[in-house]
Amino acid sequence: MRRKSAPHHGTTDVIDTIPAGEPPTSTAEHGAHRSAVAEEQEFLDLASARRDTLVDRLEVELSAEALDALERTRQRMLRQQYEELRRAREGLVFGRLDGLDGTVRHVGRVGLRNDGEDDEPLLLDWRAPAARPFYTATAVDPQGQARRRHIRTKKSVVVGVDDEPLDGTTTTELVGEGALLAALDQRRTGHMSTAISTLQREQDDIIRADATGPLIVQGGPGTGKTVVALHRVAYLLFAHRTIADQAVLVLGPSPRFLDYIAQVLPALGETAVVSATCDTLLPGIRVGRDESRPLAEIKGRALWQHALEDYVASLLPRPRELRLRWEGEFHAIPAAAVTQALASAVQGRPYHRARAAFAEQLHHLLADVVAEQREPLMNEMEEGFEDILARVDRSMRHDHHPGGTSTGSDVDGLLSEEEVEELRERIAGNAAIARFVEAWWPARDAATLLRGLLTDRTQLARFAPQLSPEEITAVTAEPATWASSDIPLLDALADLLGEADAPPPPGESVADHARRQRGWVYGHVVIDEAQELSEMQWQMVLRRCPSRSITAVGDIDQAEAAHRHTSWAEAVRVVFGDRWTAAELTICYRTPREVMELTGPVLREAGSHNMPPRAVRSAGIAPWELSVAPAELAGAATRAVRQLRRRWHGGTVGVVAPADRVAELLTVLSDVPVLTATQAKGLEWDATLLVDPQGIAAEPRGWNGLYVALTRCTQELGQLRITQE
Repeated sequence: MRRKSAPHHGTTDVIDTIPAGEPPTSTAEHGAHRSAVAEEQEFLDLASARRDTLVDRLEVELSAEALDALERTRQRMLRQQYEELRRAREGLVFGRLDGLDGTVRHVGRVGLRNDGEDDEPLLLDWRAPAARPFYTATAVDPQGQARRRHIRTKKSVVVGVDDEPLDGTTTTELVGEGALLAALDQRRTGHMSTAISTLQREQDDIIRADATGPLIVQGGPGTGKTVVALHRVAYLLFAHRTIADQAVLVLGPSPRFLDYIAQVLPALGETAVVSATCDTLLPGIRVGRDESRPLAEIKGRALWQHALEDYVASLLPRPRELRLRWEGEFHAIPAAAVTQALASAVQGRPYHRARAAFAEQLHHLLADVVAEQREPLMNEMEEGFEDILARVDRSMRHDHHPGGTSTGSDVDGLLSEEEVEELRERIAGNAAIARFVEAWWPARDAATLLRGLLTDRTQLARFAPQLSPEEITAVTAEPATWASSDIPLLDALADLLGEADAPPPPGESVADHARRQRGWVYGHVVIDEAQELSEMQWQMVLRRCPSRSITAVGDIDQAEAAHRHTSWAEAVRVVFGDRWTAAELTICYRTPREVMELTGPVLREAGSHNMPPRAVRSAGIAPWELSVAPAELAGAATRAVRQLRRRWHGGTVGVVAPADRVAELLTVLSDVPVLTATQAKGLEWDATLLVDPQGIAAEPRGWNGLYVALTRCTQELGQLRITQE
């Protein structure tokens, strides 16, 4: 709601003079602070009452039965509004902007209007253009604002405010520093929460960036990559109706990661979202085994796309004369006509759709041949009846029958257009003709074809000549169950074969429909930890968003996958060429300065040419380490975890270790997550116990993995180093 207030200039208001994030110290400051809290409580009560009124109205409307498709569509929209308002009870209001012109606007999780107010909303939606200065205004560029206020609430109670003058009387590089640092110091819960009240300017710039092409966001640990990615989804669904109509696909690195972020988008009121990993994108297909890094690298190469295209092209039938039986007679379709029909059918179509197009053309060709062969037969029959027909014709004229003119095959042996069309329909519905098409151009199963190709040395050498004999041997020796690198190949093959699009059941949401369809085209795709994608996985992404409206976030220095790229340019060259936009997150909010100081040597060992993000907060806890003998590891880890859990009661503790030590540690640490560096990617805990850092560094791309492991904590890092016996 737009209200007028007294202009704020420096020290004219006591609240303005309190440094952001610091508690009031004088009696006057305490009084001013209490007054500000009371003022915001009054507004929160007003906004909450309005939210409750709207929820009640929507419940009444949704209780009515939808009688037609239009009404069902309207109810889906109302249901979305209802869910957004229902979830907005917590943290409904979190910000306020005081303009230089005296206007006051509050910012919250959703937009609210009062009845009859068409000009100014009661509460600005955080995604609305008018709310942007809350995230981007600075003392240098106040954007018409005199002050920004962060409002902290617990359920329906305002528990604090942090004021940030924008007139240059205070300087800070962080937006709402007090609120941000308070949020960062909170205990971790094991699930990511929304960050709409503490987004920073460089994050907001990416969230609201144009969505017409690929955006690649480089961000080191703790820079808020995932927060930016998810809030960008919420913003795009709010700002672009066409994207919402097609849904957004969010790709994460693991099911554990998807569970970690699962509450964010629903809390922001967004439901037109499908979350998946590359391994789970194909309905009904699941990964059944692990695989070696060399094989994962081989099958992740871009060469497979062209190999599979050539393979499917080799399955097309070769043109020749076709002889089909119709009503007891054989009819020949000339090879030239078959060649032309085949070329027309395959143009721009996948295998099965080309097959359907050819079958339709074959029905027409056969009908035409049948009609042409019938004409001379009818002419011969008619010659014997010329006299009879002549006498009948004279008799009809003598009787003065009007309109006695016969047409079509009744007179000249030619089939009328209606008769030819009726013949085509009978041919199209004939089971024998369908069996002929199936035998000449059989339907194919993607899984069966791929298994056949991957176990056939001759076929692999023919269609993937870039593979060495040793690489072909390794591929053909694999078990039959699917590995992770098989999924992109299977997806590519399924796309080349094509499939029918099933209509959505009545009332099904766009996200549910998209989830069931392998070939669904999304309005936007967001990829987290995108540095891990192979070239073939990038092809999977592009297939689902040919418009290239894609946001990919990650840290190239944290790449641990088997592929060989070490820069974003190498990673996306195959799918985007040089037509993509780069963005960077440079400030580390999560990881303490004490921990980030350890990462420089690790990055150098990893071969990085990037500067690590700059940490802006200190936890006040120095990282520590202990040396233990291998035989003492289990006991030492148990004691260390027990101490960390005691210190961070109400928060979370995680353990990261080399892959070959995880099983041993799980036997004694059943109440905390024990993960490899790869599995820990994207996660965070209050405290991290890093076991055997030397062992992690010795793994493939191990220095990158160690960089990941070091930067998972928000407060405390402990390390157990293994001594040589």
